Amino acid sequence: MLFQNGKLVVRELENRDNHLLAKWLSDPRVLEFYEGRDNPFDLEKVNQTFYQRENGVVRCMVEFENVEIGYIQFYPVDDEERELYGYDEVPDRIYGMDQFIGEPEYWNRGIGTALVSSMVEYLLEQKQADRVVMDPQTWNERAIKCYEKCGFTRVKLLPKRELHEGKYRDCWLIEYVKIDR
Repeated sequence: MLFQNGKLVVRELENRDNHLLAKWLSDPRVLEFYEGRDNPFDLEKVNQTFYQRENGVVRCMVEFENVEIGYIQFYPVDDEERELYGYDEVPDRIYGMDQFIGEPEYWNRGIGTALVSSMVEYLLEQKQADRVVMDPQTWNERAIKCYEKCGFTRVKLLPKRELHEGKYRDCWLIEYVKIDR
């Protein structure tokens, strides 16, 4: 287990979790916000994408009240992304993160806010991050509202950053900056 915050638990991904990822990433309700409805995952694609990569990404499952409900990952931002984001001259330890709740009946219950806040706290305390960044698509207002509630601020627009459902979409670079420097 990476951490627990009340009823919320985040643990590293295990081989047995691949069936849940395949279930969630073939659900159009989830894909609308993560990966795109035109990009469903079967078990083979889940195994290739989430289990056969060694790129510094820590992949985790999210549990709420002992039920697996979602996925979260974090990683040190690499030089290429630092340059894209405008941090190439910034000496800070910068982490990125991505997440989704794969069980729609757990949406709109404040769990995403608890998850994002808890992960930010983990990254600041355990990984000594100075900044945490994400790049949600600009149209995903529900996610952006959640992130802003957790202390993230919009830094800059990233035009045509992500291919989603056949179209390149604009994203916001958002960041959480450690206060006590």
